[in-house]
Amino acid sequence: MAYKIDSGKCVNCGACEPECPVEAISENGDVRTIDADKCISCGSCASTCPSEAISE
Repeated sequence: MAYKIDSGKCVNCGACEPECPVEAISENGDVRTIDADKCISCGSCASTCPSEAISE
């Protein structure tokens, strides 16, 4: 199952994007989003998110 970013918690800092090994994270307006089709559920993004906005 792909990880998701809670848009209410995301502060668009960008810390998660370079951590994604499959480049599934992109900027979408004022938040980041995860492409579920690309996400491999490794959790790298969640462990680097300072606002705890990413979960499974």
